[in-house]
Amino acid sequence: MHRLALGVAISIALTACPKRTGGGSSEAKTVRLIADTPERETTTLTEARTDIEIDTRDHDRTPKVVATGETPLLEAEGLTARLCGDEACTKGWGVDNLLLIEVVADNGKVLDRVSIGFSDTVIIGNERVDNLGRRAFNFEAGEINLTPKLPDRRTFKLRATALDYFGVGRVTDVWVQLKPESGDRTGDDLKGQ
Repeated sequence: MHRLALGVAISIALTACPKRTGGGSSEAKTVRLIADTPERETTTLTEARTDIEIDTRDHDRTPKVVATGETPLLEAEGLTARLCGDEACTKGWGVDNLLLIEVVADNGKVLDRVSIGFSDTVIIGNERVDNLGRRAFNFEAGEINLTPKLPDRRTFKLRATALDYFGVGRVTDVWVQLKPESGDRTGDDLKGQ
């Protein structure tokens, strides 16, 4: 009788306690990455990112800062991260020329970088920054998937710098949506199609 009662108690305990897979949250969360900044002539922008070089022959190789933004600390464990133009992730977003996104560890160390937008090659030091997505000024909601660039099991924040190197510079609101999605962390949304 005691064995049966012990077996029933163990079965109840095992089915009532879901397996924990880590400290991450599987709930969707959307946070602002950078705020809307109206269009301005490049020549009127005063702050430059002198650590960055744009591989161009036709324009200034040192980009000007249009706007900056940063998220609070985040966790991506089991979540997909996509860029949107509003908190509901229903609108697209835009940038002229590019949005540099740096993935920063909680200790301040830059873990990875990507460039998104209509830009020539971006170089920081002797490192060529990966371009993510198509070469364009405007993007659909959720089109840009940051997931492959994010650490899966540690906290991080995203630092965004909208940069311009000719004509006019601008950026719309850009939000990061973290939510559960099926699939892998490769960012290859067309895999198997």
